[in-house]
Amino acid sequence: MKRTRQRDRDMPGPQARWDEIVPGLWMGGHYWTDPAGELQPVIVGAEFDLVVSLFTRSGHGPEFGIEHLVAEIPDDPLTADQIAAVQRLAHSTAHAVQMGRTTLVRCHSGYNRSGLVVAQALVHLGQEPTTAIRLVQENRSPWALNNVTFRNYLTTGLDVARLLTGLHG
Repeated sequence: MKRTRQRDRDMPGPQARWDEIVPGLWMGGHYWTDPAGELQPVIVGAEFDLVVSLFTRSGHGPEFGIEHLVAEIPDDPLTADQIAAVQRLAHSTAHAVQMGRTTLVRCHSGYNRSGLVVAQALVHLGQEPTTAIRLVQENRSPWALNNVTFRNYLTTGLDVARLLTGLHG
């Protein structure tokens, strides 16, 4: 399987399975750190109407019948096609939230990849990119969106980032 997660983590694990960023839009991971400091799996059942995964592991849900969109992307610079996948997922996420559907966007820890999609969905919902980044960091973790490249994609705009990335690929 291709590597999708950075191995140079010098930050604490998430303290919750998932957190609500704005009403109806949740962000989380496949793992969280319990009060004893132990990594625990996060299993999604039927808590959400839509689950968007940027990282997957067998047995982590969601339950059968729950809409599940998957696009595994790395926690590293993205290709133009990967940015396009982020755009599609962010659009689907924003639409689901507008329709009143509870939505979880998740990756490994719920920091960077999920943060990128959630922040872009917030932009679709009318937030400025810097406000979207702030909402993610305030409501999930100060460690969320610590990937500078992802923050640059958001502040530059994903359309521009995709075009510029495509020039180098």
